[in-house]
Amino acid sequence: MQLQIYQVDAFASKTFEGNPAAVCPLEEWLPDETMQAIALENNLSETAFLKSSAQGFEIRWFTPAIEVDLCGHATLASAHVLFEHLGYPEKLIRFGSRSGILEVERADVGYTMNFPTDTIKNEPVAPIHHQVLGKMPLEAWMGKDDLMLVLASEEEVLALAPDFHKMKEIPTRGVIATAPGNQLDFISRCFFPNAGIDEDPVTGSAHTTLIPYWSKKLNKTSLRARQLSPRGGTLGCQMLGDRVKITGSCVTYLSGSIQID
Repeated sequence: MQLQIYQVDAFASKTFEGNPAAVCPLEEWLPDETMQAIALENNLSETAFLKSSAQGFEIRWFTPAIEVDLCGHATLASAHVLFEHLGYPEKLIRFGSRSGILEVERADVGYTMNFPTDTIKNEPVAPIHHQVLGKMPLEAWMGKDDLMLVLASEEEVLALAPDFHKMKEIPTRGVIATAPGNQLDFISRCFFPNAGIDEDPVTGSAHTTLIPYWSKKLNKTSLRARQLSPRGGTLGCQMLGDRVKITGSCVTYLSGSIQID
């Protein structure tokens, strides 16, 4: 069996920045174990699989280790492939997913995703938070999938050297470290050792957690953010109540085919 595959740098304005994702368009779903094996072979933070449906497309996301409920950068990359490589004619794409209906539309620059807002709950700062980050956070918030830890400054977030082994003891998908930005509204770094990714370059889904917090904190509905991984990526963010909009650009790195027995 031969399948199309694309590798796209999402939340990037040029190659080798942002977060790389693989995108595999399918006619029908492959067995779960096959899709997981492809994601492991690709060895990227996410591989997205998509197929046509009555509502537009269905999408699923796999890290090298597990299937996840929501992935922003691989959704952005999938929309880019549909728009730029597969001739999708409309301005807006709807994806059915394990997190409900997700929409991506062409923006003046790049694409804008419309995602459900995460529900976050404040919880006490604990010694484990200091142990995993090497720095005691000011606040701790639990979302549906991730723990968000708030620090005082961009410099503190940049200086973090997390203990990924210890982080695996926290029963969440991942840990988000965030702080006010020096030039932008907020910055973050995102760590997912439980999903097989120590540090993710740019994490769209984490911004469904970050945006409601910073929107309330800064009393703003439109924000600019950057994830401070070595590759880095900039995101436009908008708070819409129970939905958030996240805007970013994409660059295609490769297109080709894979052969499966």
